[in-house]
Amino acid sequence: MHSVRMAYLLWLPSLFGFSGLHRFYLGKFGTGLLFFFTGGLFGLGTLYDAFTLPDQVREARLKARYSAALEASDREFLRRLGIESASGSSSGRERETVEHVILRTAKKNRGIATPAEVALEGGISTDEAKQHLESLVSKGVAEMRVRSASGTLVYVLPDFLDSDTESGLEGF
Repeated sequence: MHSVRMAYLLWLPSLFGFSGLHRFYLGKFGTGLLFFFTGGLFGLGTLYDAFTLPDQVREARLKARYSAALEASDREFLRRLGIESASGSSSGRERETVEHVILRTAKKNRGIATPAEVALEGGISTDEAKQHLESLVSKGVAEMRVRSASGTLVYVLPDFLDSDTESGLEGF
């Protein structure tokens, strides 16, 4: 966070012909270069900054807070859309929705997805995975069935289901 004290400390060399450091500190790189090469606009800019430096620091603080708020709101907006990466980290690749994690899991398991598998693949809680799976059931994209061998409840995505897998399932 910018401080008025530091800005004035960096302004002091302007009195001796070394101008612009305080402007670089406040993120004003263009005018910092201009002050540096023109001696603080031949002293006039240095004099102006002596009186307006507290306002310039306040402005720099507001810009920093505004940028941080925008970045946080962008992350919140993406989170609300369900656009979260599978590992929860922001690698350089495109972020993955929970629905995409479910589809990838079902394809890998020949049409079957469980909340535990989706949670593990997507880096989310099993409750959240179950909620998304049930949402797909309500949309008619998935079905709930029971595995014959173990009696466990599974979610089936018929688009990825093969005949071998289907034979081990019972209706719900």
